[in-house]
Amino acid sequence: MNARVLFVDDDPQILSAFKRNLRKRFDLQTAEGPAAGLKAIEEDGEFAVVVSDQQMPEMDGITFLRQVKGKNPLTVRMMLTGNADQQTAMEAVNEGHIFRFMTKPCAPDDLAKAVEAAQEQYRLVTAERDLLEQTLAGSVKVLVDVLSLHNPEAFKQTARIRSWARAIAKPLKLTDPWTLNMSIMLSSIGEITLPAELAGKRRKGEALTEVEKGLVSRSPEVARDLITNIPRLGPVATAVYYQAAGFDGSGFPGDGVSGEDLPKEARVLRVLIDLAAASNADLPPASVFDAMAKNSAQYDPEILALARARLTPPDETPETEDAPEVHEVPVRLLRDVHKLHEDVVTESETVLIAAGHRLTRAMIKKIQNYHQVHKIKEPLMVIEVHDDEDALIDA
Repeated sequence: MNARVLFVDDDPQILSAFKRNLRKRFDLQTAEGPAAGLKAIEEDGEFAVVVSDQQMPEMDGITFLRQVKGKNPLTVRMMLTGNADQQTAMEAVNEGHIFRFMTKPCAPDDLAKAVEAAQEQYRLVTAERDLLEQTLAGSVKVLVDVLSLHNPEAFKQTARIRSWARAIAKPLKLTDPWTLNMSIMLSSIGEITLPAELAGKRRKGEALTEVEKGLVSRSPEVARDLITNIPRLGPVATAVYYQAAGFDGSGFPGDGVSGEDLPKEARVLRVLIDLAAASNADLPPASVFDAMAKNSAQYDPEILALARARLTPPDETPETEDAPEVHEVPVRLLRDVHKLHEDVVTESETVLIAAGHRLTRAMIKKIQNYHQVHKIKEPLMVIEVHDDEDALIDA
């Protein structure tokens, strides 16, 4: 668990005293002034506890702690100041939302006990968040697994997009990677309302009528309306709604929102979805990026450049790289670590699920149930995949 503590003060002697008295008890870091404190948070990530002085020349402690809250809402904030007037205390509580207000001089043991209490508070709030997110993520995964039976191709694309998002997430310094993860998982949920024949035409790359194009273009709105009904997924619903919006304001919904006013998750979705639509490869070739560069105004330049740097495959595959081992597996022994190397085909030559899909438990149950009625050609040719495709995107 994160238990790091950041002390911020403009007096280097006070910071030295903090180090001398507390470094054996805490994972402690100091910053000389608010600017250095914000830089430490930007570069080193979320701290469990931030302790700040009030009277500092660059900005006061209340303003600093308010900015800390904006960057990391769950960080527990404390103020240690020689300015103990009532007005300062009230502003610190009301604007900085601090956990403890302490006055200088403060005995090391008293300060240590306050920091320990703050760490415990951080543990409680993050444990609650993690439980809610894991529970919600599990529920969403069940929903997505069921949806994968309705539209396996969309599920296959979503799996690739999640893999790509994990490759670019850290440099993006997302405030909440969990929101991006959920946005990707639910990005295609609006397509469940499209007629089956329309979904088939899209998969085959056939031309759509104007009416059909309108239905497809409004699927993000359908997705938003569905997701809005799930508690705590408001930001996800907004990101999914704007997934087709261009950085220049083009595309759906065309409501004038553009540039950095678009949710960052939506800007990531726009780049990765277009990459996935243009190429079925595990990594999009450079030619796809070249084509997207011709319409660069539609994409966040930072995200597009990062995707190109992180996702473009090497020019040559090393000769020492081994091809994945293909296994023959009967229907009854399918597991969710299996990725289809060949199509799942019935004895009547009907393709049930195409090659390339990572099997979910719902897909396996569908195959096994179908096998009882229509018989599937055995054995199935699969590859074992041991990387965690269900892992959450990390910042």
